Amino acid sequence: MAFFETVLGLSQTALELGLISALTVLALFLSYSMLNVCDLSTDGCFTLGAAVGAVVALSGHPLLSIPAAMLAGMLSGLITAFLQTRMGINSLLAGIIVNTALYSVNIAVMGNASLLNMNKVETVFTKMQAVLSGTFLSGQYKLIVALIAVAFTVLFLSLFLKTRLGLAIRATGNNPDMVRSSSINPIFTTTVGLCVANAFTALSGCLLAQSQKSVSIDIGQGMVTIALASLLMGTVLLNRRSVPLQAVGAVLGAILFRIVYTIALRFDMPASMLKLVSSVIVIVAISGPYLKQKMPTILRRIKTKEGK
Repeated sequence: MAFFETVLGLSQTALELGLISALTVLALFLSYSMLNVCDLSTDGCFTLGAAVGAVVALSGHPLLSIPAAMLAGMLSGLITAFLQTRMGINSLLAGIIVNTALYSVNIAVMGNASLLNMNKVETVFTKMQAVLSGTFLSGQYKLIVALIAVAFTVLFLSLFLKTRLGLAIRATGNNPDMVRSSSINPIFTTTVGLCVANAFTALSGCLLAQSQKSVSIDIGQGMVTIALASLLMGTVLLNRRSVPLQAVGAVLGAILFRIVYTIALRFDMPASMLKLVSSVIVIVAISGPYLKQKMPTILRRIKTKEGK
């Protein structure tokens, strides 16, 4: 019975964290899969959302922390897009520059501290807990908040990417030269795409910070790697052309990544080895489709050698 309760508790934690990180995965789904831009400012933007959300919540406005964090993320995306489109800086380098600059910005937002504690602060999660008090869902308040956020994001992306602007963003990722010849401004579509994507990344950071009731300056470290691996895992799980199904696949990939990560933790692995675990998961997620494609050729070569 105790083992079952432990497994159930770990599964719920993995599901909650998976859903929260799924917001960052959906952000990369928009910027990387749709817009074809690998935004390496994700780590800094995630921390920015966490820091801004925490500071606003600490000032007594937990509900306002959500739009404030998303607005901060949009500003981060705007700067990244400006460096790419107006300053002629390579997209990878622009992301690295913004990510580096955001470290100082985040420290400043946190009041020149590397850690903020929100143990006695009202958050969106404590508000949901109060709403659900006395019901059978009272213990699932974190899961419900995460589900609402993910459902809203999936719905928004599904509708947004079918609009004229959304189709222009997808076209920019597929063929920017064709977009220019169609009288569509790729600078505008790239800017909008990165602003929206970074808003969801910041929302993810804000919710994680309020869920664990603390913010450290390195809370977003490695998020771009985790999100990219989750996105690729989701593509393998649900490889469809439909935007809603692709978005759902991204969410499933994020949850699966957290489940694998949680299983690794159960082996009493030292904390110093967790980055190695993340790297191994990323390698498997990225190389998996390639190896699957090459497997018939490899098997034929092995059979040929055995025949000789």
